[in-house]
Amino acid sequence: MSRPMFRARVLFLVGLFALEIAISGCGHDQQSGTPDPTSPAVKQAGASPLGTEDVLTYHNDNARTGQYLSERILTTANVNAASFGKVSFLRVQGRVDAEPLYVSNVNMAGAGHRVVFVVTEHDLAYAFDADNYSQLWKASLLGMGETTSDARNCGQVAPEIGITSTPVIDAKAGPHGTIYIVAMSKDRGGKYFQRLHALDLASGAELPGSPQTISASFPGTGAGSKNGNVLFDPKQYEERAALLLLNGAIYTTWSSHCDEDPYTGWVIAYSATTLKQAAVLNLTPNGNEGSTWMSGDGPAADSSGNIYLLTANGTFETSLDPNGFPSRSDFGNAFVRITASGGKLRVADYFTMHDTISESNTDEDLGSGGIILLPDLKDNSGQNRHVAVGAGKDQIIYVADRDSLGKFNPTADKIYQEIPGELDGLQFATPAYFNNVVYYGAVRDSLKAFPVTNARLANAPSSQTAAKFEYPGTTPSVSANGTSNGIVWAVEPAGTAGESDDLAGFLHAYDAANLAKELYGSAQSGAGARFADNKFITPMIAGGKVFVGTPTGVIVFGLLKSVTAVPAKP
Repeated sequence: MSRPMFRARVLFLVGLFALEIAISGCGHDQQSGTPDPTSPAVKQAGASPLGTEDVLTYHNDNARTGQYLSERILTTANVNAASFGKVSFLRVQGRVDAEPLYVSNVNMAGAGHRVVFVVTEHDLAYAFDADNYSQLWKASLLGMGETTSDARNCGQVAPEIGITSTPVIDAKAGPHGTIYIVAMSKDRGGKYFQRLHALDLASGAELPGSPQTISASFPGTGAGSKNGNVLFDPKQYEERAALLLLNGAIYTTWSSHCDEDPYTGWVIAYSATTLKQAAVLNLTPNGNEGSTWMSGDGPAADSSGNIYLLTANGTFETSLDPNGFPSRSDFGNAFVRITASGGKLRVADYFTMHDTISESNTDEDLGSGGIILLPDLKDNSGQNRHVAVGAGKDQIIYVADRDSLGKFNPTADKIYQEIPGELDGLQFATPAYFNNVVYYGAVRDSLKAFPVTNARLANAPSSQTAAKFEYPGTTPSVSANGTSNGIVWAVEPAGTAGESDDLAGFLHAYDAANLAKELYGSAQSGAGARFADNKFITPMIAGGKVFVGTPTGVIVFGLLKSVTAVPAKP
């Protein structure tokens, strides 16, 4: 059972069945501090204790499933144009490319607050009260005399690069909890920096040992190497993939700026306590490229401490060693399982397709999409299966057995399951999982539901949306109360390379049991609920609200009138 679900059960066992959530008041635009006339806000009141349903990492958990199972306010009955819509806008400086995070009880000056944490490409971190939308603190992550990075001759993150990846929170670390953030900057002399920061949740202050400048070397003769070691050059890299907190370590993974060589595939871990470097792995040490993009998704991890990610196009040796691994340890364009032991990281298993070389040569890589891990499943013989799901630019859904990923075979893929032909576009997003269904939203394709039966995905979707999602497709998130009131949330982008500042973004809500049933679309709420969209935006749901990043802040959606909270479901 997940920790949010367990906490929800405890709360309700002590009397939360009778809780009445009163929702009233006015939304606030945080630039002016005045009421936002376009929508009323949702304000939670009453004598109940603060909730405990946190969102501490990208897509809700280390499996990256995207499911928030403690939602007791939003239901399939009340999410509609009459009772749901825009309630506020949290204005910030800089683009919000990372998913907002949420902590349900942060102690500030002796009082508990529900807090939404937002980071921006202007190297700023913010904390907002999730009930009244006031700004609680703001922190700059720039060093003295520094500015944010320029776009590095790449239009993917522009006009500046600061904080791109979704941070991670340890609510129990430090005096009030800690948020870990990677920020890019440059000084007056044109030197670039990548730094790992640890901020106090209550104040935004840097904690002891913070920040830590990121640097690394690894044995190899690949791109950017010198004297037998590949060197990490901070100006060549961007931390796009979300951070992973696992067993006391913060894992960072790195992509390039567009495909500007030289670059290789780095995984660099730091102690969450001291911020000192804990381990380094390069996934293409004797080749080039093979970075970690995954459209903002983070490395996934299972309960045994294994780490999983998808690498982008890059070097892969089809000549294998006696164990079936590439002869020079280059893992471009692959599913990769990584283990940590004795201060070292190593690739323990992998899968790549039989035509991996031609795919990499044509930029048709697996690593454009995100990865998720499904819960333990039983196949029709009663055997437990542990599977990972990912897809990229070849429009094939790959379902890998995490106990034996499949490695490389030059004539046919040796993987647990492949589903070709059901994604009508390239995959630049992360799927979601809920109630034995996987949801995929490819470019210029409908959002599709693939049921899981006998530990396999259906070979065709059981339902799909009427709407189709332009580039880069959509990364869905799911809210539910246990297994009931499942709602799939999806942002529809503007479709102009995902970088438009025009008010062309929409939020959709679908019945998780049937995607053909749209519960709500922000287009129904008029111009006030339309918003500018960023490239790889993932909606975050918590405490009866939906938070969506934009180029100037976070738009907040919620109920427009009073409701009674639904009892928690186990």
